Amino acid sequence: MDRLFTNLTCTMTELREPQKVLDRAGGKPVAILKNSRCVGYLVPAEATPEDEPRFATMEELQDYLRNSRDRVQPVLDYLKDK
Repeated sequence: MDRLFTNLTCTMTELREPQKVLDRAGGKPVAILKNSRCVGYLVPAEATPEDEPRFATMEELQDYLRNSRDRVQPVLDYLKDK
């Protein structure tokens, strides 16, 4: 059996009535099983983030690069010769 990323499961047959599956899930993701193998996930809207993912600003990106320079410098030095 595959590793599941949720404790809730349903079968393909149960998906004939998706509202019942969603009601039983209580707002949590549900693994969809076919022949005891996970074929996908049903993720209710309330389980998804309300906010859109935000992109880093140019200033945040530059700060990150400055702060990580010491950590990545050996790799950059190694790659210069390649």
